[in-house]
Order: sequence, then structure tokens, then C-alpha cells
Amino acid sequence: MGTPSASVIAGSTAVFSAVATGGAWLAARRANATADAVARIERDRWHADLLPQFSVRLVGPLPLCHLDEIRVEIAQSDDMDYTPRLAGGPTEEQVAAQVWGPLRFVPGSDGADRTGHTVVPFALAVGRGRPFALERTRSPFWWEDDDREERWRDKWLNLPMRLVLSCRREGFDPWTVPYEVDVPEVPRVRFVG
Repeated sequence: MGTPSASVIAGSTAVFSAVATGGAWLAARRANATADAVARIERDRWHADLLPQFSVRLVGPLPLCHLDEIRVEIAQSDDMDYTPRLAGGPTEEQVAAQVWGPLRFVPGSDGADRTGHTVVPFALAVGRGRPFALERTRSPFWWEDDDREERWRDKWLNLPMRLVLSCRREGFDPWTVPYEVDVPEVPRVRFVG
């Protein structure tokens, strides 16, 4: 039979073992959480480093190689609020259908929607571009007076066409890239008479 001191020693050893095991478990859990946080930070950094860069074509970064899908949408080229406010005026749907900028995609061409806001999604490799048929926008049908087209052109003079490019590549979170295209000024002839 063991002595009382042997029982105390065995009990103390068991308690210290349990404390050590708990401490090791807690340290391992903290290490895993830290490793997960570092991995998430690294994934986010890598995702940011691979942000697609455009200059009429997809120019980089080179490690990106290609995008599986690009969705292009024309965004409003100014920061005005065009929410309909008057009874009898245009509806929200009519205002949303208007392209508020200098250019739009030619409806029906290149898979453009009927309003000229978007084209069908496409894939693209770094170093490649994709041409699209564009046309000047027209004034909203609810604008009045004979000079409405002239006022519309003047409204967008020297403003860029704003695009939102939604880019996707397998294995990565999607990117949303704002992009502005400078619109060359079109000379106008005015007759004085």
C-alpha cells in the first residue's frame, strides 16, 4: 500500500498534467487562429495584388494571366440624382433605362442590352482588348424644346464615360473595377443666320 505522501504526489502530478494539457490545447488553438488570420490576410493581399488593370485592354497584372468573365456596365457619368420627383414625370423605370453619360453601347450590337447599358459577359487574356460599338446618347424623351439634343450634348461635354467592370476568375473572389474612358470632343458646326 502506498503512503499518503505518494497519493498526494500522484494527485498533484495528475492535476499538473491536466493543467499542462489544457495549456497546450489553448496554445494550439491560438496558433491555429493566428495561422488562419495570417492566411486570410495573405489571401486578401494576393487578391488586391491581382486587381485587374485596364487601359482599353486588360494590361495586368501579368500573374493574373486571364479573366474568365468580365461584365461591363455603363455607369452614370455625373453625380446628379435623377430620381423622379414630379407627378406625371418620367417613371423610375424610364429614368433607369436612360444612359446618363456621353456614350452607350449600340443596342443589339456586341450583345448589348436594349438600353445600351451593358454587353454580354466575355473572357479576356492579359494583353488583349475587346472592341465594342458605341454611339452618342440621346436626350431623354421627356426633355422638351427644340434645342434638347444640343443641351444634352453640352451636358456631357468633356465628361468621361464611366464603366464598372465586374471581373471573375476561378479560384479568386470577384473584383469590381471602376474605369473611365475619355470621350473626344466632337466638333460641332453652328449656323448663324
